[in-house]
Amino acid sequence: MSDPDAKYVIVMTTCPTDEEANRIAAALVQGKMAACVQTSAITSTYRWQGAVESSKEVRLMIKARRANYAAIEALIRVMHSYENPEVLAIPVLAGSRIYLEWIEAETQG
Repeated sequence: MSDPDAKYVIVMTTCPTDEEANRIAAALVQGKMAACVQTSAITSTYRWQGAVESSKEVRLMIKARRANYAAIEALIRVMHSYENPEVLAIPVLAGSRIYLEWIEAETQG
């Protein structure tokens, strides 16, 4: 992560099914690694093994403390069915004070 001052992140990943996305989301929130995980249906177009492909996926937007990123990535890698799952952390540069305090209160890190 490039911004050393960002205390919070949004981690993004995608899953092939609602069931897998919901399992990962529940594990992250129950484990207090994330305060909230939002899921939404998307279509992804990408290059994989030399071919352009398109598939339906479920995006997870994981709201968390930056300090929890390594644990979040490790959990995704263990629970995910993809060989190379997307795991991207985007620093939160600003946000509603009370929302950020809620993330702090609902996570451990």
